[in-house]
Amino acid sequence: MKAVLQQRYGGPETWQVRDVPAPEPQAGEVLVRVRAAGLDRGTWHLMTGRPLVMRLALGLRGPRTPIPGRDLAGVVEAVGEGVTGFAVGDEVYGTTVRGSFAELVRAKGDRLAHKPETLSFEEAAAVPVSAQTALQALRDQGRVRAGQKVLVIGASGGVGSYAVQLAKVFGAEVTAVASTTKLDLVRSLGADHVVDYTQDDLTRHGQRYDLVLDIAGNRPVRVLRRLLTDDGTLVFVGGEDGGRWTGGLHRSFGGALLSLFVKHRLVTFVASENAADLETLRDLLGEDGPRPAVDRVFPLGDAAKAMAHLEAGHARGKVVLTV
Repeated sequence: MKAVLQQRYGGPETWQVRDVPAPEPQAGEVLVRVRAAGLDRGTWHLMTGRPLVMRLALGLRGPRTPIPGRDLAGVVEAVGEGVTGFAVGDEVYGTTVRGSFAELVRAKGDRLAHKPETLSFEEAAAVPVSAQTALQALRDQGRVRAGQKVLVIGASGGVGSYAVQLAKVFGAEVTAVASTTKLDLVRSLGADHVVDYTQDDLTRHGQRYDLVLDIAGNRPVRVLRRLLTDDGTLVFVGGEDGGRWTGGLHRSFGGALLSLFVKHRLVTFVASENAADLETLRDLLGEDGPRPAVDRVFPLGDAAKAMAHLEAGHARGKVVLTV
């Protein structure tokens, strides 16, 4: 089968499409013929091995998992021992065991769900990681409630585009922060207010929010706290530009420690990939609900070009590969 392979850390040039042996499903796994696979910022971190502290888990000299990618949508090819709820021919979406940028992949049964019927394979592949992260950040970590004011920093990316839409589903008043060229996108997602971070200072107007989602941001915690109501919550959803060793992780963990001594809830978390939330999203997504914001679709052979597009900051929503 064809797959994208990466033998060393680096940029998109380290990705090469090669012929590799097809996998076999193990107990508790499903073999999926991939129709589409999503890219996200997490895949960039896995490709570059940055921040460097991540290499303790990913592999010191190169990625332990040579096939990149996590999101997938496709058709069940075979079912391993002990898996229930799936049959050959079922259309599914979810995340993989060993990388999704391939024609065939292994996926754990408890990280898959049946694909939403209203979504194409390309749209469905843009959902799992980013939408689950947004859902858990709002519902579980942010404890969002109807009528609250929610600020989404980084609203035009994969996680942010879902966060804006899901916050509206939960009944919140949403302010979305993005760059000039992406304001029309976040407006189309349903944001009540938009802020161009290249032209405006978030703290200048004195507006306060019950919940702030900081998605891959780099603003100091003291600045973000000035945006919160007295009992507001700040949820860190990633972090960038914090140095080659820890990236923005030191800011997130420092904020969580500070939360022990102040009224504000300052939360950092790692999203959980699970079938239950995929099923929740399947029920929410559709013609009348939130929809994936798919920026561009590339063929598998152009995976390196797709990642370069994402890396350059051009993506408006999600980037997807077709297989």
